[in-house]
Amino acid sequence: MNNDSHLWTPWRMPYLRGEDRKDYDDCLFCVKGDGDPGDPAFDDREHIIARSAHVYVTLNAYPYNNGHLLIVPYAHVPSIEPLPADALTDLMHTLNRALAALRTVYQPHGFNVGANIGEAAGAGIAEHFHLHVVPRWSGDSNFMTIAAGTRVIPDTLDASCQQLRAAWDT
Repeated sequence: MNNDSHLWTPWRMPYLRGEDRKDYDDCLFCVKGDGDPGDPAFDDREHIIARSAHVYVTLNAYPYNNGHLLIVPYAHVPSIEPLPADALTDLMHTLNRALAALRTVYQPHGFNVGANIGEAAGAGIAEHFHLHVVPRWSGDSNFMTIAAGTRVIPDTLDASCQQLRAAWDT
């Protein structure tokens, strides 16, 4: 098979070299959660959409689709079971708000909502429970995924963050 076409993705090289990975001495989710809510520059840099009493919402740095959100408890727990009832309630109320904001900004046809609990289940940060919210569209498995195992994310994290923040309270 002759493949004369190339897909150039020079913005991926810093990731492949490990240059764009932030080094945290502590848990990434704890560092993000401990950020100063009064410091908009911190939330901008970390792509934090919203904060509530027990959880915060941030964009996934390596999204499956545009708008791939993570709802993260401030509590550093490896699974959902240790969370108290008020944190669980806040998690679900925040999930509802996240779904509404994603519907406003992206008009998805559906959602995947779930958690990978434990390394064996695919959790990238297994020591800190978090919930994934992924907007989906009919036919969003395009030729890139099938032909090259590559995802095409048409918008930047910065733009997604700004749009979702604006839609959060609507």
